[in-house]
Amino acid sequence: MKKLDRIVLAPDSFKESMTAKVVCESLERGIKKIFPSANCVHVPMADGGEGTMQSLVDATNGEVYEIEVIGPLGEAVMAKYGISGNKETGVIEMASASGLHLVPDKKRNPCITTTYGTGELIKACLNHGVKKLLIGIGGSATNDGGAGMFQALGGRLLDINNKDIGFGGLALKNLHRIDLSELDDRLNNVEIDVACDVDNPLIGEKGASRVFGYQKGGTEEQVELLDLALSHYGDIIEKQLNIDVKNFKGAGAAGGLGAGLKVFLNGELKKGVDLVIDYAKLEREIEKADLVITGEGSLDSQTFHGKTPLGVSNLAMKYDVPVIGIAGKLSDGIEGLYDEGFTAMFSIVDGVISLEEALEQGPKKIEKLIENIMRIWKIS
Repeated sequence: MKKLDRIVLAPDSFKESMTAKVVCESLERGIKKIFPSANCVHVPMADGGEGTMQSLVDATNGEVYEIEVIGPLGEAVMAKYGISGNKETGVIEMASASGLHLVPDKKRNPCITTTYGTGELIKACLNHGVKKLLIGIGGSATNDGGAGMFQALGGRLLDINNKDIGFGGLALKNLHRIDLSELDDRLNNVEIDVACDVDNPLIGEKGASRVFGYQKGGTEEQVELLDLALSHYGDIIEKQLNIDVKNFKGAGAAGGLGAGLKVFLNGELKKGVDLVIDYAKLEREIEKADLVITGEGSLDSQTFHGKTPLGVSNLAMKYDVPVIGIAGKLSDGIEGLYDEGFTAMFSIVDGVISLEEALEQGPKKIEKLIENIMRIWKIS
């Protein structure tokens, strides 16, 4: 039997039920019932999407702040950002300020939504004196190429009459000149990583507007107009800044926010789970571990496409550390995960219960499951 002196707990959140921190705490309670002297190392994880900010704040003993910003419709909303425990890293989920969930179904219109609030969150992090920024850009309501974000940070987008263009993706058709002179100069001293798990270009059949515009409320006519506006935006960027962004992989993420972060803030677009693994210093912990436990709400076909448990198991496999996966649901067709580093996988649901009961009882279910797994480990 492999000893269990050091166990790394590296789960993602269980959506609508438990944060990754709560999952870690539940796992430790179950483990300690059988191995009271085991050192349980908590590394709350995420893949760059929802929950990333909270997980990294928890992993570094940081702090979450809430401020009022301009939301996607130009109205005030409350949004959150995180600062790491060492005060050096700011963590932002653009959806907190510019997300689709902030726009009622009947008001969804990607022609007018703005990323201005995301820029305000970046500015708030700069006010803390951070040296690094990690920005997750999933779940956007916008299609403005990051224009609003740029405007919030002091950049100006001017029309032919030298007046500022308005908010929204459609306003980009009036862009004549980009003015960087008043862009917040603190950005020059900050390293910016962008958690981006799509490689869509800015324009075209696989671009921001045509792939994602409809789900943000766009009509067929609006989507075509938005694609033309982003194409014009890309032309102006290339002409004035000598950057060909239109076909850059990931430029179309979050309605073109990927392009804006790349062009104006020199952001590096990277795979979300890899970024979180790096920021949370997970490899350092796994290298010394006897066992790793990971998981999320569902282990399924999507797990193979860069989700947190896969990233964790691949890293553990590098150091020949066994991995236990837990989930609310285990789907068919996940046997291939055993070739990706998993030693065993378990569902926390032990009987027929309603979804509401499963969500409510999650922490107790995890504690009970891992206790039983540890009992088997002890006698193996």
